[in-house]
Amino acid sequence: MMQIDLFSDPVCPWCYIGKKRLDVALAMRPDISPRVTWRTFRLNPGMPDEGMDRAAYLSAKFGGPDRAERIYASIATVGRDAGISFRFDRIKRTPSTTKAHRLLRYIQEAGLDASVLMDRLFAAYFLEGQDIGDTQVLIALAEEFQLPSEKLRAFLDSDSLRQDVESEDMQARRLGIEGVPCFILAGRYAIAGAQEPETFMPLFDLLIEDARSEIGASTPRAG
Repeated sequence: MMQIDLFSDPVCPWCYIGKKRLDVALAMRPDISPRVTWRTFRLNPGMPDEGMDRAAYLSAKFGGPDRAERIYASIATVGRDAGISFRFDRIKRTPSTTKAHRLLRYIQEAGLDASVLMDRLFAAYFLEGQDIGDTQVLIALAEEFQLPSEKLRAFLDSDSLRQDVESEDMQARRLGIEGVPCFILAGRYAIAGAQEPETFMPLFDLLIEDARSEIGASTPRAG
């Protein structure tokens, strides 16, 4: 089992591209059994819980819609190559992702596959323009896990796991992670950015060789 810790944020378009490219890389290597753990990194840690109007956000971040449009047009081109048809025009509100990160952590701690939820979060935000900071939206996105909606609502309306999410976000920055996605392989090697699938191959090989060496070193010799 190869552990992959993936620092990401569901409102980061490069993280969506990075997840697609990781999926391709793993499909190229059926000899690898990955275990992906989603880790918190919030692009906008100071975002109010209710989020903010998208136009106001773009104005504050990029100085106006024109520069933002050029940047997102470039991202859309890369996205198409990765199989993503970004619809930035559908996004009307930039959410806080604290609640989404809490839900991801909740799903993982329940022993469920949070990658399924992350795919839904990416698609809901970047393809459908949904407000993924909204409790009802998050409950709907998590429905395939067959968890009681009232239990999910009670969790999301509370502050449960908020401190854990905020602490992990701060820990990422202390580790020197300044942008996402960031992939930590087996706790040893890091790949920063939405790299092409081929970028993962040398590290996959290295980790497999490391594992074989460790097994060989731990095997008792006869004599």
